[in-house]
Amino acid sequence: MRSRRDAPSCRSTRHSIGLADEENDVLNTIAAGKRLLAINNYFYRRGGAEAVFFDHMKMFADIGWDVVPFAMEHEDNERSEWSKYFVSEIEFGRQTSFLRKIEQAASVIYSREGQRNIARLIDRARPSVAHAHNVYHHLSPAIFSTLKAAGVPVVMTAHDLKLACPSYKMLRDGKICEDCRGGRVYNVLRHRCVKGSAILSGVVLAETVLHRTLGLYRNKVDRIVVPSRFYVEKLVEWGWPREQMVHIPNFVDVDDYSSAWDEGDYFVFAGRLAPEKGIATLIKAAALSKQRLVVAGTGPEEASLRRLASELNADVTFTGYLSGESLHKLIGSSRALVLPSEWYENAPISLLEAYALGRPVVGSAVGGIPEMIQVGETGMTATSGDADDLARALADMTALGPTARARMGAAGRAWISRDFSANAYRDRTLDLYAALGAT
Repeated sequence: MRSRRDAPSCRSTRHSIGLADEENDVLNTIAAGKRLLAINNYFYRRGGAEAVFFDHMKMFADIGWDVVPFAMEHEDNERSEWSKYFVSEIEFGRQTSFLRKIEQAASVIYSREGQRNIARLIDRARPSVAHAHNVYHHLSPAIFSTLKAAGVPVVMTAHDLKLACPSYKMLRDGKICEDCRGGRVYNVLRHRCVKGSAILSGVVLAETVLHRTLGLYRNKVDRIVVPSRFYVEKLVEWGWPREQMVHIPNFVDVDDYSSAWDEGDYFVFAGRLAPEKGIATLIKAAALSKQRLVVAGTGPEEASLRRLASELNADVTFTGYLSGESLHKLIGSSRALVLPSEWYENAPISLLEAYALGRPVVGSAVGGIPEMIQVGETGMTATSGDADDLARALADMTALGPTARARMGAAGRAWISRDFSANAYRDRTLDLYAALGAT
């Protein structure tokens, strides 16, 4: 929900995560000489994974760690003294030569450049621990072999289901799909799961088979951080060892968010306008329940969603992309944030941010969303993909009245300030690093 322009530098002042001065001093003493190698495909705030990536870097810089990023070259990247070690850009869909496409496909499957560059970076600035976020398709997990060979502890956060599903969403034709379970990964090509393309799906199939054969995730990554309990259980279902996974929820710092808003007469959705987000179902529910809806965001479904709202005569306003204070005000003044997802969501930061803004949440009972809503106390749930049930939830939330909704929002803010706080995330992550012998 925050753009990269709203992102503070990961070298910024240390008081911003709410630590007392004396606690900062203790943590800085403990952190002396510690170096975090932070790894992600993109080095700008592109989505939820990048938000966690940047906030993680900032948090550890704030407590005295030396933070070194490793990413892909991109015109939107933040500036970094370490960018000379970044790998060449791979951006699908751009016009390029046939030879370059072959080179990119080979790098997606196994990046020798990524291995060379990270080896040079290790020689220059040996890390105490490496923490990766999204690496597939661009950096490639080939880098894990290099880190493992160098004796560097490796942690990876599972922001999606790539470890199980080759196309990472367990979604096909707008429906949840688990056809690849049990090693039947050939289905990614059979169903053309990657952008409907046989060529791209074939590349991803080759990538998946090679990575699994080499054990790049299973044997080269020491621990997998999983933000939702749902994802832990889903990965166990698909054969991942529970002992390799550590549940560490995502976080927000409530001190960065105001909860002093005057409530308006609308519900709000904020995010990418993509099929799996369930926005068509939400528009139908808004029409059925005669509720006003504001949709903030852009994406491939925008034109069709506008047509649907017009056809149903639904009271829907599309604001386009919003960020920062304007987005906070929109959500903070709403009756509730609605997350009508129709895929296995992990642990949406947008939900935590709504609580931080003092607003309740109406969410689909799918993926990791239900474990982040205390029904009747911080929000409500509805059956995923069911417009009638979502309409019922919107009507029930409206019927509660402003005082009850404010009480729900306050309960959500209190909950995340305790269990989903920056301090809780930091302490759990430090414990994990220490258990791996980060020195």
